[in-house]
Amino acid sequence: MRKLLAALPLLFLTVAAQAEPVEWTFDPVHSQIGFKVAHLVVSSVSGRFKETQKASVVIDDQNPANDKIEIEIKADSISTDDAKRDEHLRSPEFFDTKKFPLIKFVSTKVVKAGKGFKVTGDLTIRDVTKPVTLTATLSQAIKNPWGKQVRAATLTGTIQRADFGLKWNKALEAGGVVVGDTVTFDIQAEINK
Repeated sequence: MRKLLAALPLLFLTVAAQAEPVEWTFDPVHSQIGFKVAHLVVSSVSGRFKETQKASVVIDDQNPANDKIEIEIKADSISTDDAKRDEHLRSPEFFDTKKFPLIKFVSTKVVKAGKGFKVTGDLTIRDVTKPVTLTATLSQAIKNPWGKQVRAATLTGTIQRADFGLKWNKALEAGGVVVGDTVTFDIQAEINK
């Protein structure tokens, strides 16, 4: 009985330690920040941002309300696999990357939703900040061959690009416009600790 009582504080500390929020590191080599937008009404263009300036994820597996996501994306790292289009996207008609070099997202609320999560946060593009809610999933941790704990995280959602000052467009003779207003985000991230 004395041994059991002596072990209780250790057990309590172990449980308490597991309940602490843990910071995970974003692995840019195994992650992708992608997007898709309608083009000429009949198709869509996909692209990605290749570089982040900052990316941190704090996870509390016992209480998602303590989770925190913060990411700063280098706007000029945009790539749609077409150099001319990418330069247009970097120009003042779109992201104006010289004046507004970063796209930022900072979560303000994380709640469990079915098998995943709803992540609400402030998205800043061209110095315009608006709240957005994204759908998220998070895998269980596995150990990689180099001894690190690794998890997969996804974030998906949509925004209206005009809300953030991305208003360039041209009307089509048959109706509609060159670039759709709804942009779909698809972030596939590998995080580790």
